[in-house]
Amino acid sequence: MAVAVHTGTLEGVDAVPILVEVDLLRRLPSVVIVGLPGGAVRESADRVRSAIQQADLEFPRKRVVVNLAPADVRKVGTGFDLPIAVGILAASGQVAHERLDDTVFFGELSLEGQLRGLRGALPAALMARDAGFRRIVLPADCAGEAAVVEGVEVLAADHLADVVAWLDGSRPLPAGRPTAPTVPAEPPLDLSEVRGQHRARRALEIAAAGGHNLLLVGAPGCGKTMLAARMPGILPALGFEESIDITRVWSVAGLLGDGRGLVTQRPFRAPHHTISAAGMVGSATLRPGEVSLAHHGVLFLDELPEFSRHVLELLRQPLEDREITLTRAAGTVRLPASVSLVAAANPCPCGYLGHPTRPCACSPGAVERYRTRLSGPLMDRIDLQVWVQPVDPEQIVHGRRGESSAAVRARVEAARARQRERPGQGGQSNAALRGEAIREVAAPTTEALRVLEDALARFGLSARAWARILKVARTIADLDGADVVDAAHVLEASSFRLPEDREPT
Repeated sequence: MAVAVHTGTLEGVDAVPILVEVDLLRRLPSVVIVGLPGGAVRESADRVRSAIQQADLEFPRKRVVVNLAPADVRKVGTGFDLPIAVGILAASGQVAHERLDDTVFFGELSLEGQLRGLRGALPAALMARDAGFRRIVLPADCAGEAAVVEGVEVLAADHLADVVAWLDGSRPLPAGRPTAPTVPAEPPLDLSEVRGQHRARRALEIAAAGGHNLLLVGAPGCGKTMLAARMPGILPALGFEESIDITRVWSVAGLLGDGRGLVTQRPFRAPHHTISAAGMVGSATLRPGEVSLAHHGVLFLDELPEFSRHVLELLRQPLEDREITLTRAAGTVRLPASVSLVAAANPCPCGYLGHPTRPCACSPGAVERYRTRLSGPLMDRIDLQVWVQPVDPEQIVHGRRGESSAAVRARVEAARARQRERPGQGGQSNAALRGEAIREVAAPTTEALRVLEDALARFGLSARAWARILKVARTIADLDGADVVDAAHVLEASSFRLPEDREPT
């Protein structure tokens, strides 16, 4: 009689339930795995055979047929080792069946029967809870990662023999204990270290308060990268659900490291401009790319025009929808991508167009070709566009320290609190608003609408740009503690658009 064991497989950053059915047939000894198994799953037969024998148990001298259901879902990863081993032992009568129905098994086996940590323990625990299972058995190395999930019992095992003893009721398995949160190696950089750059600092604060995208344009050495690196320090502290979301993505990507604790600091991802399309949005195996790894954090793209045009155009959907839909031969998944994009660019190939003291050596044609590397639809999705001028040498040497990140973060958190509590906004940031909800939430005055209409006519902006100016104005009003958007808020929001000639005004 076939035996069924519950497990899961990863699809993007989620785990989906899989049923491992094992039957023993009176045929020549062999192991057959069906149900669309990936390469690592097909190779599990030899690992499972050795692990069972090392646990002083008998591997059946029959044909072992393993069916992974549903058969139309591709199964990937090494987490199938443990459920296949348990299924074979249960089918051969070597372990009890009573605990199989309400337990999920997920783990990789070594040839000696040791259970090894693996990617995706947190998504597996979330899947077990959401599917109504009572408990999940995981390798001890990653059980602490999954133990933060409430509503499901997480049990930690070091060896296949421990799981067998627990199934037979002769020895309990220890409960997984949540690992201490992952502590960053260095504290966030402080905004007080930035001298001058008041307009760019203001844009950074608005971007953090509303979750907006920001483009900094200026000559080399004017402080664009320095400003961007201090963005995480002024963002609000992570909530528990946000930490779960980030940790889930990093778990699937294998970035949690040995500690495997909950991620408690917003990510700051800064990929090099030579990155491929798969590295940016996700690979053919449906693993998350840099945009998803920056979920609930900052994606910093330095030297934006140097990125491949194809890679930049792939950002249009996630910047608009805050998720990525990947369709590959392996299937289709949705990956989270709620990021604050901070990009930096030079104004021209030599970098000195508009510089107060250094002349630009580029021809008009070279400047135009450089500008066209950034398409209009992509620029439309960047809410704040700021020209960053070089800081005066005297201010660098003798200038006072700027306002600290803590002071700016207090205003940002107050603005985010207004957004979470505002009726009709659904707890979203202003940047995530879409459709008619933008006008309803902004509640612009008649004068504000008139100023907005004038700005649209003067700059020749698209309907998308109109909506983004209104969302930025709503964020500025939140920073001011205002209930409605007035003309002053719209004027400041519309000023954060680069003029057509891309030179400072």
